Amino acid sequence: MPYLRQLVENPKTIAYHTLGCKLNFSETSTISRLFEAEGYIKKDFQQDADVFVINTCSVTENADKECKQLIRRVKKQNPDSTVIITGCYAQLKPDQIAGFDGVDLVIGASEKFNIVKHLHEYKKNGEAKICSCDIEDVQSFHASYSINDRTRTFLKVQDGCDYQCTFCTIPLARGHSRSDRIEGVLANVKELAQTGVQEIVLTGVNLGDFGKGYQGNRQHEEKFIDLIKALDKFDGVPRYRISSIEPNLLSEEIIDFVAKSEHFMPHFHIPLQSGSNALLAAMKRRYKRELYTQRVALIKQAMPHACIGVDVIVGFPGETEALFQETFDFLHELDIAYLHVFTYSERENTPAIHLSAVVPQQIRKQRNEILRNLSDKKMNYFSEQFQGQTRQVLFEQANKHGIMEGYTDNYIKVSRPYDEEKINCITAVQL
Repeated sequence: MPYLRQLVENPKTIAYHTLGCKLNFSETSTISRLFEAEGYIKKDFQQDADVFVINTCSVTENADKECKQLIRRVKKQNPDSTVIITGCYAQLKPDQIAGFDGVDLVIGASEKFNIVKHLHEYKKNGEAKICSCDIEDVQSFHASYSINDRTRTFLKVQDGCDYQCTFCTIPLARGHSRSDRIEGVLANVKELAQTGVQEIVLTGVNLGDFGKGYQGNRQHEEKFIDLIKALDKFDGVPRYRISSIEPNLLSEEIIDFVAKSEHFMPHFHIPLQSGSNALLAAMKRRYKRELYTQRVALIKQAMPHACIGVDVIVGFPGETEALFQETFDFLHELDIAYLHVFTYSERENTPAIHLSAVVPQQIRKQRNEILRNLSDKKMNYFSEQFQGQTRQVLFEQANKHGIMEGYTDNYIKVSRPYDEEKINCITAVQL
């Protein structure tokens, strides 16, 4: 292995940048460990490095633009470096990315975890090399998790999506829904527990669809409720969180189980996208607002202290002022804690791009700001309800000018004077 001998004698440096979701963070961390096993030394993305890996998102046009800006910045500072682009954008538009100045390797969904092999085989010749395949050919599941990057560890247990929402490119970028086995998840959790991890966030593209499509098997052999029950029996990790889960897949059984669990936190993030049934139908979402209201009510009945986050899209084609007001009023009345607000972005090869009644960009921006302001008010109101109470807080390691931060079990951010002994510790704090 002459290459490895050379690498040991002259270790290469590598830096990473992640765009997009928690799933991407878990995958970047796994890719980093693959390179670390080969002797590469990890550097900060702002520093000089021999190799730069950008793990991309393509949910919005801004994510595409940010990728291009990052490439220009890297090549300006490190003209001789090797630049690798992977992730959803790389799967959707490999030819476009290969045409960008400074790109060396474009690696699609099927080859993401063969990235070390592709780098070793690559020879610079002034042209980018594409390593990809048709997304329909992607059948396998590759587990990944983040570690040492954040206090909370993101563990990928599911990938891909079989839904056909009219605004979304994710099925085109990640393929069919597929997931790990419960025994595989437990093996990763036990491995993470040995590192001292205090909280694991379960992540996936369509998390509630867990159990589907393992190695090409399209049948549900296991369900998400089976997974969380199995994890709850393992005492090696004090806290689990469920990341974004579709309202139609968030069953009463799951809600009841979390309410009684000592390990699963009272925190749900449930995509809504619109408070208008007309727009939900145009988006081809698999529920109506009435089901969403029911799910929120069930959570609050079982766990009055639970934190509920909501994804919402503004500016979807056909969103009149009246329909936007319908969404605003719906969210205003819901007993939720915060919003993640997304501005609708036209994406190629999605049905929504052909819809009429396009909302002007300026109006999209205004509606985004209105809902962000509502989110701030919701979070302030939610947090104020717990003033004077004592709750369990997991503190993170970042030192922000003498201040450290952490989150309560129900996802309230808490700040206190920096204390190194409290890092990665669950501490009872009076709010």
